[in-house]
Amino acid sequence: MLYLVGLGLADETDITVKGLEIVKRASRVYLEAYTSILLVEKEKLEAFYGRPVIVADRELVESDSDAILQGAQNEDVAFLVVGDPFGATTHTDLVLRARGLKIEVQVVQNASILNAIGAIGLQLYNFGQTVSMVFFTENWKPASFYDRVKENRRIGLHTLMLLDIKVKEQSMENLARGRKIFEPPRYMTAAQCAQQMLEIEAEKKEGIYGPSTLAVGVARVGSRDQRILCGSLEELSVAELGPPLHSLVLLGSRAHEMERDFLKSYAINEASFRKLWMDQYGS
Repeated sequence: MLYLVGLGLADETDITVKGLEIVKRASRVYLEAYTSILLVEKEKLEAFYGRPVIVADRELVESDSDAILQGAQNEDVAFLVVGDPFGATTHTDLVLRARGLKIEVQVVQNASILNAIGAIGLQLYNFGQTVSMVFFTENWKPASFYDRVKENRRIGLHTLMLLDIKVKEQSMENLARGRKIFEPPRYMTAAQCAQQMLEIEAEKKEGIYGPSTLAVGVARVGSRDQRILCGSLEELSVAELGPPLHSLVLLGSRAHEMERDFLKSYAINEASFRKLWMDQYGS
C-alpha cells in the first residue's frame, strides 16, 4: 500500500493521529521536500515519529519514482507531503503511477494553505483561481498569473498567490555542464511578490490592480509565530514578514464589511487602510 500523508503546515505535531499511526508502521517513510517545506528540520520529525525519514527531492520524485514505489504491492510505504497531499500535481502523478502498477493507494489529508488562508478573515467562498508567482530573472518575467487575477477581479473574487521556492536548484551553467552543484535555497517573500505584480501592471497598463489595491501578506501560516499584514500593494512591497513561507492575497473588487472588520487588526497603517477601503469599497 502507498500512503500519501498530509503533514499540515507548521511542525511535527500537525500530523493527524491516523497519519502518525501509518508512519510508525510503514516499511519506508519518504518526505517530499521541494514543493513546500515544514518549519522544522527533518531530525525533529524523526525524533517525533521514532524512525528514520528519507528525503525525496525533485529528482527522486519526478525521475525515479519507481524507487519510492518499489515493493509497495507487498508492504506499506508512506509518502509525507507538507500541507495536503493533493496540493501539487506531482502527487497526483505519483498516485497514477502507483495505480498503473496495481498498487493500492490511501490518502490521509490535512490542512493546507488553500483552506488555512481563511485565518486572515476573508471568506473562503469569495476566493477565485489560485495562482503561482515565480522569481523573475533579467530575461524571464512570466505574466500568466495576470490573466487569472484579471478574471478573478472582474467577478469580484480574491486571489491567493502561492510564492516560488527554489530548493536544490542548479544554475544554468552547472546544469549545462552536468555538475551536481546546487544553489542555496531561496523563498519568495510577500514583498517580492508585490513588487513583481506592480512591475507587470506597469507594463500591461490594464488597470486590473495598482499600488493602492488592498492585499494581505502572510507568513508561516498555522505556526505559533504566523504573521499577517494588510495594506496596499505599495505598502506590502516594502513590508517585512520574517522567515518563510510567505503567501499573498489580492483582494477582489467586492468585499464584505465583516472582512473589513477582521482585516483592520492586521493593517500596516490603520488610517491608510480605512481610506483605501472607503475608496475601493465605499463603506
